[in-house]
Amino acid sequence: MPAKDIYHDAVKNALVKDGWEIANDPLRLTWGVREFFVDLGVSRLIAAQKAEETIAIEIKGFTSRSAIADLEQALGQYLLYRAVLEEIRVNYSLYLAVRKATYQGIFAEPIGSLIIEKYRLNLLVFDAKKEEILQWIP
Repeated sequence: MPAKDIYHDAVKNALVKDGWEIANDPLRLTWGVREFFVDLGVSRLIAAQKAEETIAIEIKGFTSRSAIADLEQALGQYLLYRAVLEEIRVNYSLYLAVRKATYQGIFAEPIGSLIIEKYRLNLLVFDAKKEEILQWIP
């Protein structure tokens, strides 16, 4: 199992504050002989619809010296996990959790906007210090 991101607990606490239940930490996926581990699988009851909403969240700190290298790694994992989720857990949506500074940095640049649009990235923007979700971008 891979190491947890530095912001793992902050995102987890923010989701709980927002009414989500942590169902899997991590969410294990299997495709063929390969295993993958998405950081979190969470759910919550949608009272009006009497249904449950389930999402998978991959947390990325973008803490290296190169925002582009971080983006390349995050996008690769995101697309890989989304492909597998679409095949085996069709009711899950995948979100990439990033800090506000990351969203206002690389994702506000033309390359970030292109990647969000072209690859239909769902983002969860969080404040690590306050352990709060600031924005959902489906």
